[in-house]
Amino acid sequence: MANTNSGSDQWCLIESDPGVFTELIRGFGVDGLQVEELYSLMPECFENLKPVHGLIFLFKWVPDDYSDGKLLQDYRLMNEIFFAKQVIHNACATQALINILMNCKHSDLNLGSTLSEFREFTKSFDASMKGLSLSNSELIRKVHNSFSRQQIFEFDNLSGKKEKEDVFHFIGYIPYGGRLIELDGLKEGPYDLGPIGDNEDWVAIARPHIEKRMQKYSTGEIHFNLMAVVSDRKMLYEKQIIDLEKQTNIDDGEKRAKIENLKYLIKQEMDKMERYKLENIRRKHNYLPLIIEILKQLAKDGRLIELYEKAKQRAQQQHKQKQEKLKAKTEKVK
Repeated sequence: MANTNSGSDQWCLIESDPGVFTELIRGFGVDGLQVEELYSLMPECFENLKPVHGLIFLFKWVPDDYSDGKLLQDYRLMNEIFFAKQVIHNACATQALINILMNCKHSDLNLGSTLSEFREFTKSFDASMKGLSLSNSELIRKVHNSFSRQQIFEFDNLSGKKEKEDVFHFIGYIPYGGRLIELDGLKEGPYDLGPIGDNEDWVAIARPHIEKRMQKYSTGEIHFNLMAVVSDRKMLYEKQIIDLEKQTNIDDGEKRAKIENLKYLIKQEMDKMERYKLENIRRKHNYLPLIIEILKQLAKDGRLIELYEKAKQRAQQQHKQKQEKLKAKTEKVK
């Protein structure tokens, strides 16, 4: 996306999806956390997700050096915060996630041996060397590339002109040492966005910074996505049940009702994780052999050309309708 390392293997693009990022976390060997998608920046959207350990923000990248803060100058925090620069294409999703995981100190988190050993191995490295080490981590790259999409067809560009494609980028936000920190792998280091003090609701302080970043784009730009790294919800609900069962100063009926509600929430989480699992299996599955066999059978039955012509006519009709709608809209504006 920006800096590249020709010696590194290709890294695939990662879809901005909570199921994908939750599986990445588990694949890295991390326990106690999951990722949830946020559809709004309204405060109530964050209430049921607390504690929030980090935010992952996806936006359309433009060639500037925008940040709503300044390069971190606190020497103590600079030495404590794990920050790896992005030195290869398409790694920003894993980069943003790992930068958050490495700086999370919450008791719910079990970082696991892979990332713990990686952090220890790279603790004396600068940001660029950390990024290079990350790109050469076989396990991290393997987990990341497990979401690579199978390319069904390759098309030659007969015109010789390559169409410009939108480029998207992931960055992270975390609370650390009483400061709000922006972790952007394309920057020289962590950016300090200001104090949060002892405020547990650090997301309320992060919200205006994210809104300000969104406002720098033209009106109508909707290509944004925000996800939260939170404590494993099932684990939290199970802990709450254990705490409730120990309480003696609460009515038995009220206790049973609360426990039943928590069991319902646990069931919802289990269903969601099963859904994520199935969706990720579909993402990773290679459908090419099936598609080729279907095309072969259609050709054998003499139906392939007929279906192709129908699809072509349908596409032309849809294009015509779009053009007519656009023309009508333009004339209305005039």
